[in-house]
Amino acid sequence: VQLQASGGGLVQAGGSLRLSCAASGRTFGTFGMGWFRQAPGKGREFVADITWNGEKTYYADSVKGRFTISGDNAKDTVYLQMNSLKPEDTAFYYCAARITEALVYDYWGQGTQVTVSS
Repeated sequence: VQLQASGGGLVQAGGSLRLSCAASGRTFGTFGMGWFRQAPGKGREFVADITWNGEKTYYADSVKGRFTISGDNAKDTVYLQMNSLKPEDTAFYYCAARITEALVYDYWGQGTQVTVSS
């Protein structure tokens, strides 16, 4: 499974961005997709996750109410709509895929940079 993230950029605080993660290859074996981020000098942080059937979503407390994860099975693509962005959301955002119900990820994509200016 190959994952390609896109949609990052520079935005002012309070603004919005939508990230996309397109999956290709043997995607039929995946159970769900997640987004992670890593800011300079910090560890990788879980952001959100969705099962491919859309029945379950998970969010980090730091993004609840501001970020929304969604998926398009027909396009094998997962989106992360990010609203009310804050400077502390600045990070490199990665997408990942898992093949089980557990939030343990098996495939990782290249990320996209999100920078929020104050």
